Amino acid sequence: MENINKSFPGVQALKDAYFELNKGEVHALVGENGAGKSTLMKILVGAYRKDSGRIIYKGKEVDIPNPRVAQEMGISMVFQELNLMPHLTVAQNIFIGREPKRKNLPIFLDDDEINKRTKELLNMLHLKVEPNVKVSNLSVGKQQMVEIAKALSFNSEVIIFDEPTAALSEAETEELFSVIRKLKSQGIGIIYISHRLEELREIADRVTVMRDGQYIGTDYMKNLTIEKIISMMVGREIYETLREKEVEENAEVVLEVRNLKRSKVFRDISFSLRKGEILGFAGLIGAGRTEVARAIFGADPVDSGEVYVKGKKVHIRNPWDAISHGIAYLSEDRKRYGLMPDLDVKSNIILPSMKDFLKALGFVDDKKAEKVSNEYIQRLRIRTPSVRQKVKNLSGGNQQKVVVAKWLLRNCDILIFDEPTRGIDVGAKNEIYKLLNELIAEGKSIIMISSELPEILRMSHRIVVMCEGRITGILDADEATEEKILKYATMYED
Repeated sequence: MENINKSFPGVQALKDAYFELNKGEVHALVGENGAGKSTLMKILVGAYRKDSGRIIYKGKEVDIPNPRVAQEMGISMVFQELNLMPHLTVAQNIFIGREPKRKNLPIFLDDDEINKRTKELLNMLHLKVEPNVKVSNLSVGKQQMVEIAKALSFNSEVIIFDEPTAALSEAETEELFSVIRKLKSQGIGIIYISHRLEELREIADRVTVMRDGQYIGTDYMKNLTIEKIISMMVGREIYETLREKEVEENAEVVLEVRNLKRSKVFRDISFSLRKGEILGFAGLIGAGRTEVARAIFGADPVDSGEVYVKGKKVHIRNPWDAISHGIAYLSEDRKRYGLMPDLDVKSNIILPSMKDFLKALGFVDDKKAEKVSNEYIQRLRIRTPSVRQKVKNLSGGNQQKVVVAKWLLRNCDILIFDEPTRGIDVGAKNEIYKLLNELIAEGKSIIMISSELPEILRMSHRIVVMCEGRITGILDADEATEEKILKYATMYED
């Protein structure tokens, strides 16, 4: 890809970008959120049209007008933002538009054959999911693996992985790396986009760095250090933020959960959250952390248990009940549950507080909404050309900040952050950490669910560890180590 340029309204996303891939190599493409990595790859797979530049494929200049053409050429992409249809089964998602027909009745689909082929792909990924299960019933991590299976189903010669491990456990990540190595040995070229730079040592042959939509440089991984890659990415040194403020000795308990239970999902969930505290939730994929958070927020029902907010027992039947009690939930799946991607930044920020912006006859006070939105854009350092930019055109880190902004405007005191730095780069991640420190300094209280143990250890005052739907340990920050957390996270019951 040579001299690739691409603009969106108010944003020069790519400027003379360059990238090359050899047969049978894993080439990592890295950069901060907004650096242009995903945009460049979406051009390669036909999801976006380039403004100018050349794409040379197998020695010939090619035009890739849409994703189907790319797939027919042998180029597939596993997108960071899940691109599945939740109402369809795993098998239907993988083979949609390419379903085999019954030999004796070709007007009907051959479901048995579709399920059989799907099972073979899932077995290759060691994914224990039935082909006929609806995607909506899967966790984000398993949905990501289904995306990968879909890409593998095209027998591609080039596969692009955009943040493939962001929602995967360590075991799932190792399985993925095994698959990538196998594909590489078969001569398939792999483009690997990741913010988890430590992964590059294990999987990448070469690394290309982008910054602000431009090509910075390429080198073999064996010649690079993580510090050098970060320096190329950000153009400055990054000092990782630590938890700054300790919880006051007699801090008020703002949230208490007692014996919360949901059949076959979690049980006996009891913990407390204090004012000005970051309470980390650790555990492996499937431990039940997100399910507990959703139950507290009223997104999912519970069978029994009690929730107290500032000492008073509350009944939370739905998210509006939770919001009215000052509880906010920032979902791990921003696109699906946290944002309305086709609306602008202003609309997303004011949405939970809409009644405060209504004039007579139900019209929105646009000037007031714009003024308030700009205040939060400045406060949270959201990188956007204007409040009228569509949220889907922002980088992952800035989308996350928009979600935070809407809950801060609503003035919620209890914030549940579910994988707050999932899919965002080292610079944006540091800004999220700073934001967490600012929030607890203001007296907010935070539940932080994270699959990254260094993040949990760095930011939490106390750490709740879950395994198979139950709490197996609660550790103070001073006593917590990765080894202790993993011990409690694997305390399976017979």
